[in-house]
Formats: sequence, structure tokens, C-alpha cells
Amino acid sequence: MSVQQHFVFQNLEAISDEVAGPEQAELFGTAKANLGLVPNMYRSMANSPALLRSYLKSYSEFRENSKLSPIEQEVVFLTISKDNGCQYCLAAHSMIADKVAQMPATLLSALRSGGAIDDSKLSALRELTIELNQSRGRPSEAVVAKAFAEGYEEEVVLAILVAISAKTLSNYSNHLFANKLDDAFMDYSLG
Repeated sequence: MSVQQHFVFQNLEAISDEVAGPEQAELFGTAKANLGLVPNMYRSMANSPALLRSYLKSYSEFRENSKLSPIEQEVVFLTISKDNGCQYCLAAHSMIADKVAQMPATLLSALRSGGAIDDSKLSALRELTIELNQSRGRPSEAVVAKAFAEGYEEEVVLAILVAISAKTLSNYSNHLFANKLDDAFMDYSLG
């Protein structure tokens, strides 16, 4: 069975600091202040400042208002990125999960490979995230009930939708640009 090639931009390129317009430069400055770098993904997304702003807004809203722990947030982001087949975001969030959230290596490995998760609460969170992403917001009652039985509340379902919106923007734009992985994430590349 052959692998079908998908469309990748041929004319749009990552925006460098030298050619960035005022709005792009401002977004890059914020990224440098917050992250210490401007990820290649941001440079590509900056071809449409509205796209980059939308991504950054939904990403920060999820981080600040989801009421999920940093590890739970990375479970959600890694799950969506894996489900959407985004190698760039899988590597980036693997680094964040490891270095920032201090996620246990066994959990990170399970999320990256799709393997079993020993923690029933985090397993239910991953299952709910996959269900919401794949069903396009029509999760089965059984999957939702399982998450609720583990202590999650209805607001978490809505928070996951915010994460899905952020990751859809980043995952899909990474697919369209075939972004090169930044050096900061290389140790977490899947291949």
C-alpha cells in the first residue's frame, strides 16, 4: 500500500526576523521573552498573523484556565498531537512534558507510543481527549462517564475543546508547512 502525499506549501516560507512586519515582530518578541526562541512553527504560522494570534490565545487560555495540572495538560496536548499525526508537536510537547511538567518517563513513553497508561485517571483523560477529537465533539456517554468517575467535571470537556482548537491550528499548519524541528526539540524526535 502506498502512502499518499499531502499538499505542502511551496511559496510560503517561514518568516525571518529580517522580513517580519511590525505585527509579526511583536509576536516573535513575545515568543522570545516567553520561550527563549521563536519556534519554526511560529515563523510559519506568522504568514497569517491571525492564525498565530489565534493559536497563541487558545494555547494560553488552556494553560491558564483549564484547571488541569501541568501533567494533565501535557496528556491532553500529546494525545491530540499523536491523534492528528503531528510529529513536530509531539516532539515539542514531549520536551515540555519532560523538562517543564516533570512527567514520569513511563507516562511520556506511553503517550508517545499509544501504549497503556497505568494511572486510571490519566488514562480516562487520554480516552476522553481522543474521543472528543475523533468524534468532533460528539463523545460517547460511556467515555464521558468513565472520565467523570475518575473525578473530572463537565468543565474539563470544554477545556479539552480549547486544547483541540489550539492543537488543530498548530498540527494542521505544521502539516501544511512541513516545519523543520527546532534544535530545542530534537532530542524528542520520533524519527
